[in-house]
Amino acid sequence: MADGDRYSIGVLFVCMGNICRSPTAEGMFRKLHGELAPGLKLNIDSAGTHAYHIGEAPDLRSQAAARLRGVDISDHRCRQVEVLDFKRFDYMLAMDRENLARLQHLRPKDGKAELKLLLEYAVDIEANEVPDPYYGGRGGFEEVLDLVEMGGRGLLAEILRRRNGQEP
Repeated sequence: MADGDRYSIGVLFVCMGNICRSPTAEGMFRKLHGELAPGLKLNIDSAGTHAYHIGEAPDLRSQAAARLRGVDISDHRCRQVEVLDFKRFDYMLAMDRENLARLQHLRPKDGKAELKLLLEYAVDIEANEVPDPYYGGRGGFEEVLDLVEMGGRGLLAEILRRRNGQEP
């Protein structure tokens, strides 16, 4: 139950610093939600497992690549995962195994969030991790957008199936 709304579903995207992959995934998922299931009540956010960039805007290259796909992440401010997130969110989706392991380590005993890799929800792809584009070129940011869109579409379909009482 997110933000006091007992009917909303909380989705938190997680990477290391919350400046490239997770804010891009958050922005893309907001776009998909608005286009494909606008009546569904969701609480969508992103965070990092490390405190490297708290309060900063996303990487300018991430912002530019996202903007070309109609996704604006410029208002996002980076934050670190908090213990309360494990109770507020239903899904905490890591971009890679390292950050998933970190979430599993941080998870309190009473945490309800389902911890998975985002790309576990992607259909018909071999990748299971969203690579960090920080030290690469423009193509890495494009790849991140492709992957988080595929994962986001699969996740949204799964949430709708569960909400409608259908088996996954």
